[in-house]
Amino acid sequence: MESVNLESAPIDYIPILIQLGVAVAFGVLTIVGTHLIGPKVRTENKLGAFESGVEVIGNARQPFSVKYFMAAILFVVFDVEVIFMYPWAVNFREMGMDGLWKMGIFLGIVVLGLIYEVKRGALDWD
Repeated sequence: MESVNLESAPIDYIPILIQLGVAVAFGVLTIVGTHLIGPKVRTENKLGAFESGVEVIGNARQPFSVKYFMAAILFVVFDVEVIFMYPWAVNFREMGMDGLWKMGIFLGIVVLGLIYEVKRGALDWD
């Protein structure tokens, strides 16, 4: 069996630092570039609030119903579930029945959470 060298030298981090530098430079150059070559005329209409072509009416700080946030959180939970299922599906043959049982337990826990939310009325829009 071959031994694996888990030690890393500082030179191993150079590609990561280069990528980070390119990302930061791109962001800074994009922001500076738009200010340099963008339009300079500032009128009241251009500086006013704009929402989908309609003038803004009312206060933007009014509270939203908790139901919207619950729906968003449930979406994130099931989105994360799909993120966990994709690598499992790709490696399904290598994991065999053990992987199938583990994913079954995971999906069972997620479905129990969904049943709990439905019984609590988190998805009712009344």
